[in-house]
Amino acid sequence: MLSQSEENYLKAIYSLSELQGEAISTNLLSEKMSTKPSSVTDMVKKLSDKKLISYKKYQGCELTIVGKKMALQIIRKHRLWEVFLVKKLNFGWDEVHEIAEQLEHIQSTKLTDHLEEYLGFPRFDPHGDPIPDKNGVFEKINKSKVLSDVIINGKGSVVGVEDGSSGFFQFLNRYEIGLGTEIQVIEKFDFDLSILVLINGKEISFSSVVANKIFIQLL
Repeated sequence: MLSQSEENYLKAIYSLSELQGEAISTNLLSEKMSTKPSSVTDMVKKLSDKKLISYKKYQGCELTIVGKKMALQIIRKHRLWEVFLVKKLNFGWDEVHEIAEQLEHIQSTKLTDHLEEYLGFPRFDPHGDPIPDKNGVFEKINKSKVLSDVIINGKGSVVGVEDGSSGFFQFLNRYEIGLGTEIQVIEKFDFDLSILVLINGKEISFSSVVANKIFIQLL
């Protein structure tokens, strides 16, 4: 059985590897985990001894087959709990991440399987991210079209976000933006890369920071 800290590291390495596509350096992992490099090095060695990652000094670390499977199961639990909190307990999508961070460490496989069945085998969490099944298989989705890349008069519906912080979700809630919300780009400004959009009949200005964190599917 792994400690919560070990599980968090596996999840972080998986997340970074999906973005980087290569071995993860201890410095990058240190930044992701908000801890000092020496602590990361100690944990990496521990996970390597357990055959959950492969690690070479100065080259970085990668998940082994077993490590990747365990990381995906942690992610599966996290995203299923998020669905449960939103769909069954009426939490806002800005509230569920931190709670799911705690619930994802429950070890019962039977509970996770029953939770998935109870929820109707959802494919995506409330933020648009795919949920792995019990075998670690999940539906790949293309979220490459960020709002900032949409041409003027282009329109699309929200399919996901890059930022999982509660602050960002609170910002989106302020403008009643959720999965499926239609957004049309009205104007783009070169001087600061901000954009003017139309949402629910209202014109709203977004900074480039916000526009680069919202993924949409073109309509």
